[in-house]
Amino acid sequence: MKNYNWATLGCGVIANELAQAMAAHGRTLYGVANRTHSKAVDFAKKYGVTKVYDQIEDIFSDPEVDIIYISTPHNTHIKYLRQALAAGKHVLCEKSITLNAAELTEAKQLAEKNNVILAEAMTLYHMPIYKELAEVIASGRLGELRMLQLNFGSYKDYDMTNRFFNPELAGGALLDIGVYALSFARWFMSQKPDKVASQVKLAPSGVDEQAGILLQNEAGEMATLALTLHAKQPKRGMVAFDKGYIEIYEYPRGQKATITYTADGGQEVIESGATADALFYEVTDMEQAVSGGQNVMHLDYSTDVMEIMTKLRRDWGLVYPEEK
Repeated sequence: MKNYNWATLGCGVIANELAQAMAAHGRTLYGVANRTHSKAVDFAKKYGVTKVYDQIEDIFSDPEVDIIYISTPHNTHIKYLRQALAAGKHVLCEKSITLNAAELTEAKQLAEKNNVILAEAMTLYHMPIYKELAEVIASGRLGELRMLQLNFGSYKDYDMTNRFFNPELAGGALLDIGVYALSFARWFMSQKPDKVASQVKLAPSGVDEQAGILLQNEAGEMATLALTLHAKQPKRGMVAFDKGYIEIYEYPRGQKATITYTADGGQEVIESGATADALFYEVTDMEQAVSGGQNVMHLDYSTDVMEIMTKLRRDWGLVYPEEK
């Protein structure tokens, strides 16, 4: 496979994790661009990045760049997706990939028009544990899927100016952590949920502070999700079948699952992959898709999740400034 040149747009926490993941496998990023140029310079020095762009727009016009990783705030994604895809760059974009379903549709059309790969950086789609569990489920030994339960709760300082609660930065639990829970549910459900109900508590800033979400699809599979930005919860995913249930903790980058069998209460522990390699699994699958190999980036699932999140925010009356 060709050695692809990756450039990161943004140099925050995720970009640092990306650089570290690549370094652990003998790889380096080719380029970095950031709104604050000095931060890009420091990032490049830290990780041995070849190219630092003076202007963000320069990353799109550089013919040496094959794949761009966008890790800027949610509400800037569509702006940069338009430029990157129009320039013929493949893009792996941090979750949530866009603010709403309309933006994602536009980005997908641009990717198709320019014959490039667009994907959301949703770690759990690429962790080996989920691929192994898919084989277990396909074998039929757990029976039919019935219900899922998902928790994700973080305790964030109650500061309405930080990115978690600030509507100017597309804050709120749904786009920040709910996207993981919904992606987990979509991975296991055989069809997209067509029935969605919820309750929400809004923060003083107007974004969603916590929410309870119910999903059901035409197959009768159901999911319940509990999300909050102001109370710590375990990142626990439970998937219940006729003949047993699966539990995964720290599920966004999970590496271990426990199956408990209904008949005798016996347990089976499955371990696969490593949490520390989460971003490199994304890189590997992305490069496989770009090279013309099997595309396992699951933009179809990202689309389903974005449509659900768009409906939920519509139900809540939560509109970001960019959408007004």
